[in-house]
Amino acid sequence: MTSPIDIEDPKPATAKPATDWWAELRGIIWLVLAVLGFHSLIAKPFYIPSESMMPTLITGDRLVVTKYSYGWSYVSPSFHILPFIRGRLFGRLPERGDIVILKPPAADTDYIKRVIGLPGDRLEVRGGTVILNGVPVKRVPMSPAMIKVDQNVPCLSPDEAQYRTTGPDGVLYCALPRERETLPNGRSYDTLDLVQNSPVDDYPAITIPPDHIFVMGDNRDESADSRVDIAANGLGGPIPFENLGGRAEFITFSLDGTSQIWNPLSWFTALRGGRAGTSLHPARNGD
Repeated sequence: MTSPIDIEDPKPATAKPATDWWAELRGIIWLVLAVLGFHSLIAKPFYIPSESMMPTLITGDRLVVTKYSYGWSYVSPSFHILPFIRGRLFGRLPERGDIVILKPPAADTDYIKRVIGLPGDRLEVRGGTVILNGVPVKRVPMSPAMIKVDQNVPCLSPDEAQYRTTGPDGVLYCALPRERETLPNGRSYDTLDLVQNSPVDDYPAITIPPDHIFVMGDNRDESADSRVDIAANGLGGPIPFENLGGRAEFITFSLDGTSQIWNPLSWFTALRGGRAGTSLHPARNGD
């Protein structure tokens, strides 16, 4: 007599655990908060959208801005959503010559400019020369700043177009008149003077109020800075210390304007050579 064959019952399929969507959402929220916190308190990337800081910075440059260099204020968060709050946490004044990002008094965007005057300074601009505490800031003419013309720097503004030229290498350049400026603390950097007798070449003498700084763009004739009225998108004079958002440190990379989001190869071909890693701290005498 044949014994019956035992047939084992198949193992029940293991049920796949349900996705905990709330846990996933929490993880994303924490990640976003961590990124925002880092950008608000430590450092953030910054994109140069205009010509106001040429020749030091050109349109298409990407750089790193540290947020802790001068302490923290109401403009430190990545999004400018806080009302004006006086004072800074662990506040420290910038040095003359620092490149800073700041919030204009009448806008919620970020500007990038260079610190020229500090609280208590007597400052005026006469014929394009900055006069600090009665002493003209040293300016030395240099060879032209040769900036390659590309989509991000077309060199077509009314003040720039006259300086378009073809170099010995057959490449089109913007050969801009350059001067080396040296501040009383010995820090020096290049500036542009595109137009003689420009409306911003003269600024009446003022004493910079306490807890304010006076800033200017390196491209002196194309910068909406402390010399320019708020109605003309300028800063309308010295800006409160609280409006400083951080200090520019170095260029990470630079794009010529030909990159296309749907063409990954163009992300690399659009890179400008020689700009990555450039320090944005001005040289000192002897450097």
